[in-house]
Amino acid sequence: MTSITPFAPTIPRLDSNQAFPPEFRGAIIALGNFDGFHAGHQAVAGEAIAWARAEGRKAIIATFDPHPVRHFRPDTPPFRLTSLDQRQRLFAAAGADAMLVLDFDGAMAATKADDFIASLLVDQFGAYGVVTGEDFSFGQGAKGDIALLHGYGAMLGLRARAVSPVADDAVISSSRIRAALQAGDPQAASALMTRPFAVEAKVQHGDKNGRLLGYPTANLDMGQYLRPKYGVYAVTGTLADGRVLHGAANLGIRPQFEPPKELLEPYFFDFAEDLYGQTISVALHHFLRGEAKFDDLDALKGQMAKDCDKARESLASDGNRP
Repeated sequence: MTSITPFAPTIPRLDSNQAFPPEFRGAIIALGNFDGFHAGHQAVAGEAIAWARAEGRKAIIATFDPHPVRHFRPDTPPFRLTSLDQRQRLFAAAGADAMLVLDFDGAMAATKADDFIASLLVDQFGAYGVVTGEDFSFGQGAKGDIALLHGYGAMLGLRARAVSPVADDAVISSSRIRAALQAGDPQAASALMTRPFAVEAKVQHGDKNGRLLGYPTANLDMGQYLRPKYGVYAVTGTLADGRVLHGAANLGIRPQFEPPKELLEPYFFDFAEDLYGQTISVALHHFLRGEAKFDDLDALKGQMAKDCDKARESLASDGNRP
């Protein structure tokens, strides 16, 4: 039997711009942005999946890509908490039968709310039911809401359910997660997401400064991911074969070296294999310190040794054992 790596898709990815597979018509669709797929998103998805199972139907989780904010404000700094690939695997782990990617382009932005229901949900996708959060809006000018889904949708034979916001001390949201990461609090973000924030990217060649210092790093471009607070983190790395490594990583522009270059640079403990060209996932667990420029390379090496010791202790305190 063929083994499945942590980065392999395990459910189909459907595209709103392509013919919709007939076997997925009549499904229950969880509808939202779902960036981060945090505890609130999981509640919406869970309701859709439970409903689908009770009805003997397929469960689909739909997500918009690009994010509507990127369409309307293209100059917005990167803010994504998950890539499409990550969402696809998270949706699969939640129990969905497929992921539906709603291409948010000019045509989608101009689609009126009632047309979104009639033309997309009912005609194109043949949805039996949809589940959203209570505050979900859709359609041109974001004029569509759960009331329209209940009213107009019911006239077309579409059933709709809404899930109340999930809260701890406040409503759990992607905005709260982003704020926690930008404040250097990955643990708070992890609690809201129910897992650590993780960057998944291909390891690229760098200038080998880490190797010269005795701490060879895997260099990752942050791409469209949100930029957490720059600094040094205790991290775990997951390789394509499923192995999990422990390490310390610098996220930032590397003020010790010229010219400045933004990278996520994990150094994995007790690991010496070549990772160039491989896709890996690096999860941020603890913020250790901010970025700093040192008097010389010896001072930097001394601090890096302290960072690694602290990262080991932090990861061990979480129960993360090598």
